[in-house]
Amino acid sequence: MLDPDRVDGWFRFRWGGASAQTFNVRLASLRAACTYWVEQGWLVGNPLQRLRPRTAPADRSRALTRAEVSAILGSDAPLRERALWTILYETAARAEELLELDVADLDTANWCARVRRKGGTVDVVSWQTGTARLLPRMLAGRRTGPVFLTDRKAKPHVAATDTGPGSGRARLSYRRAAQLFEENTAGFIGGPFTLHQLRHGRLTHAAEDGASTPMLMTLSGHTFGEVAGEIRPAGQRRAAGVAGQHRPCCAAPPRLIRERCRTRESSVQ
Repeated sequence: MLDPDRVDGWFRFRWGGASAQTFNVRLASLRAACTYWVEQGWLVGNPLQRLRPRTAPADRSRALTRAEVSAILGSDAPLRERALWTILYETAARAEELLELDVADLDTANWCARVRRKGGTVDVVSWQTGTARLLPRMLAGRRTGPVFLTDRKAKPHVAATDTGPGSGRARLSYRRAAQLFEENTAGFIGGPFTLHQLRHGRLTHAAEDGASTPMLMTLSGHTFGEVAGEIRPAGQRRAAGVAGQHRPCCAAPPRLIRERCRTRESSVQ
């Protein structure tokens, strides 16, 4: 019979400095081997009784898989949250850019909107069927004010431009939006997740479907170096243009949608 204390000391000496994932994988392998040896009569007792798996921290940098995205967007979360998550995924825009949207920035007929990118550049983002279905329901006829509003009345010091006319509710902040996303994804395997992971997933999936680097830069508002750091190698290996399967077949091509938005913007000015 092997002494559990000696086995514990040896294992921790050998794998104690490794990551939690490596520690747990090695322990699981050794546990399976010990189980087999006991069944064969070669080992008596449990020499691993002192050892317990480590808690592995959640990976907040990896992109969400398609299955995870589908489950999150199809969850029973409140309408506002699902609308924000869907437009974030479909446009690959930063959450901060989308939360700054006003209703006047939207062109719901052409499925696009004007956003202010990091650095102040004004750009056009386009969405797909999911957002086109959820946005009108969430806006419920509103024509002015912030697109995404809080559930409560704004405090007196909040600027009028960040308040919904009539309702008096304030613009939803990034901090609150991020908190709500984590709360709603805490029950998922590997969760809770972050809004960045959701956006990261969109870029990764587009790359896997054949989006070229210039298209990913247009989609995300990133520089070349930022795009290379965002998408996974598996997505980078497939570059042949934009696959159309993520856009509804009846929708206009992204370039045409952007031209329509810009034409509308010019006519307004």
